[in-house]
Amino acid sequence: MEKSFHPLSAEPTAGEQETIGPTARARALSARHSKYGARPISLAFAGLFALTLAACGGGEETPSGESAMPLTSAEKLDAVLSGAQRSQDERARDQFRNPAETLLFFGVEPEMTVVEIWPGGGWYTNIIAPYLAGGGGAYIAAHVNPERSERAAAAVQAFKDQYQNKPNLYGSVSVTALPAEDPIAPDASADAVLTFRNVHNWMSAEFAEDAFTSFFQALKPGGLLGVVEHRADGSTAPLSSGYVSEKTVIDLAVGAGFVLDARSEINANTADTKDHPYGVWTLPPVRRSSAQRGVVDPEFDREKYDAIGESDRMTLRFIKPAPDPDTDPDTGQDTGANTAPTEPASSQ
Repeated sequence: MEKSFHPLSAEPTAGEQETIGPTARARALSARHSKYGARPISLAFAGLFALTLAACGGGEETPSGESAMPLTSAEKLDAVLSGAQRSQDERARDQFRNPAETLLFFGVEPEMTVVEIWPGGGWYTNIIAPYLAGGGGAYIAAHVNPERSERAAAAVQAFKDQYQNKPNLYGSVSVTALPAEDPIAPDASADAVLTFRNVHNWMSAEFAEDAFTSFFQALKPGGLLGVVEHRADGSTAPLSSGYVSEKTVIDLAVGAGFVLDARSEINANTADTKDHPYGVWTLPPVRRSSAQRGVVDPEFDREKYDAIGESDRMTLRFIKPAPDPDTDPDTGQDTGANTAPTEPASSQ
C-alpha cells in the first residue's frame, strides 16, 4: 500500500498515512531501510565526520579506540552536508531542496549502488558521492549523452574533471549516458535510481517512457526509484511551463513496471503559484526575466519571484517489485512451481 509522508508531525496518522518529523524521520527511515548492518567508517568519511564527532563527543570508545556507537545514516548525511566540499551557494539551496530529508525518505544507504540521472553540474553529486564513498557504496552518473552537442560534451567533461579526480572524497565515480545504446548500469545491478527535476526534459525530448524503462532494467528486484519534479496543479500542464502533474509521473513509472510506494511533501512550496511568465525558470535558481535565454530585462519585477523561492515539487518513491516465483519471466504465465501439492484422494 502506498504511504504518504508529511514533514511536520512525529506520529503516524490514521488511514495508512505515515507522518514523521525531520529528526524522527531521519532515524526511522535510516533504520527501516537499512539492509546491510553497520560497517567501519572509511577514510573518505574521516575528515567529514571529525567536526561532527567532536561536537557530539564521538560516543564511548572501546579499549581498542573504536567507537562503540556507529553513526546512523542521518548523522553521516549531516556530516557530508557540513563538509568543506560544498560551497556557500550550494548550502543556501538546502532550504528548498531538503537533501537529507529527501535522501532518507528515499531510503538511500551508504552501502548502496546508486545511479543519479542527469546530475547536471553535480549539486546532488557533491552530497551523494561522498556519502556512498564513506560506506563502501558506488555512485554512477547517467549524464546527458555527450554526442548530442558540443555543449553536452563540455558539460560531461567538466563533470568528470570535477568528480573523477578526487577518489578520497568521491570514491570511484562512473559516468554513463542517457539516452544511449549502452545501459545506464548493468541490468539488475543498482539499489537505487534517483532523479531530480528532469522528467519535463525527457517529456519534451519524447523519450520519457524509454527513460523509465531504463531505470527499471538497471535496478535490482526490490530496488527503489526516487523522483523529485516540479509539480503542476491538476492532471495536465503545458510542457513549456516546466511543471508536470503527479499523475503523469506515476503513470510513466507504473507503465515501466514500478509500484508507487510512498509520496512526501518534503519539497512542497505552497507559495508557488505556477503561473509565471517564463515557467518554472522564472523562479530561482535560473531567474529568467525575458523570453530570450541569457538576456536580462532590467525592468522585470525580480523581487516578486525571488520571494517565492524554488518551485513546488513532488517527491515520489517507487519500488521495482520482485518477480513472482510462480510466473514464467518469458511468458508471464503461472507455472505453479511453488504451489503446494494437493493431498491424494482418500481410498475410503
